Amino acid sequence: MTYSGAVKVGGPADVHELTDLIISKVAVGPMDNNSYLLRCRATGEQLLIDAANEPETLLRLIGDDSIASVVTTHRHADHWQALAAVVGATGATTYAGAEDAEGIPVPTDVPVRDGGAVRVGRVELRARHLVGHTPGSIALVYDDPHGHPHVFTGDCLFPGGVGNTRDDPEAFARLLHDVETRLFAELPDETWVYPGHGRDTTLGAERPQLPEWRARGW
Repeated sequence: MTYSGAVKVGGPADVHELTDLIISKVAVGPMDNNSYLLRCRATGEQLLIDAANEPETLLRLIGDDSIASVVTTHRHADHWQALAAVVGATGATTYAGAEDAEGIPVPTDVPVRDGGAVRVGRVELRARHLVGHTPGSIALVYDDPHGHPHVFTGDCLFPGGVGNTRDDPEAFARLLHDVETRLFAELPDETWVYPGHGRDTTLGAERPQLPEWRARGW
């Protein structure tokens, strides 16, 4: 089946099968968060992005092969409600942006900074530090050698705009700047975007809207 990225709470995962990596996307309640399970085809090692909620749903998705690591994209509580349960069940190594680690109640084993590498088996993801939604939000970029890049943006980039900056003009300007310079300026239009909530998009679909976002201020 063709991957669409359309998932709903209580529904099945949608699976994006790449040459070296399998990406499973699932939605969990009550805030319709997306969690992503990445599996290296060569080694079978798995990594979870955002143990948002519903630990039973996430552990069922993870399955008997467990996970080696879990990345929390930022410190907002809706993105780590299941983290303690998932780590307790799997013993996974925890990663988060260095500036957000203190706001996550489960200890962060590996604080991540801009450009830092996060590996799942033989696959490497690179962190991009994006300030504004929180001080330490990170996006994870997988530059697929067999195709276009893929980026997991947490709550920093969605279809139609950047993440919530709570009507703070300085925070909005910083987030838009970081998204423009560290994602749009470095990655091609074909880059697939996996956000923390809702449907997927591509950088090409969003790029023409950047001037509108800047003008409206959110």
